Order: sequence, then structure tokens, then C-alpha cells
Amino acid sequence: NREAAVDVLKTLQSHYGWLSDELLEQAAPLVGLSPLQLDELATFYEMLYRRPVGKRVIHVCDSISCWSLGGESLLAHLCHELGIQPGETTSDGLFTLLPCCCLGNCGNAPTLMIGDTLHGNLTAERATEILETERSVATETQRH
Repeated sequence: NREAAVDVLKTLQSHYGWLSDELLEQAAPLVGLSPLQLDELATFYEMLYRRPVGKRVIHVCDSISCWSLGGESLLAHLCHELGIQPGETTSDGLFTLLPCCCLGNCGNAPTLMIGDTLHGNLTAERATEILETERSVATETQRH
């Protein structure tokens, strides 16, 4: 049940953007677990969100590999560019910035992930370009 529950939680999050208490209450009987058990799963996995997040979540790897190759500077640069601190969402609701323990891309550190896309070997300049591209895509999507 727990393995199926993670897939259910991912699907719900994909649709609703995050996992509210109400969603966990409704999903629990479907997967044969209690709402508390679903909450335990949702809070265990970094990629499941128990509070509202922006349309695009930026996960910045803070593993030892990324940290030693400039990950801390990358995170500081993103904070400056976005005008937010880690864990916060931009005022337009577009970006949420979240450090995470490892993205499994150590050979291409420092790394960040937006959606399902990994970006490695990052510099401040490249990170700014990625943000600009993401903003452009979001703006274009809103027009349609």
C-alpha cells in the first residue's frame, strides 16, 4: 500500500500543486492507509510538498559535491535573482526555491532541478539564463 500511496500522492500533487490535509484525508481510504500514514510519507520525501509552492519549484542540490563546487554561491545567487530566501516563493507565485540533499548528479556539480529537468555544471550566469527561460515559458503558457 505504501508504494502505491507514493504514486497516488505524486499524481495528486501533479494535479493540485501540493498535498493539503484535505487531500490526504480523501486519499487515505483509496490506498488503505490512514491520513497520518500518508502525512508520514509526504513529509519523508523532499519532492512531495505539504504546503503551497510556486508553479516552478527550483531544487538546489546541497550535497557535499555540489557544495564543494560552488553550490552555496549558486543558492545565494538564486536568492538574489529571485528576491527570496530558501523555502520561499516569489511574490508572483512562479518560483519556489528549495535546497535538497542530493539530486544524484554529482559528476556535474553544482546542480539544480526545475520540474524534471536537471541542470548541471552551473555558473551564476547559466543559472540566470535558466531563470529567464523558465519565466519566458511561464509567460507564454499563461497567454495560451
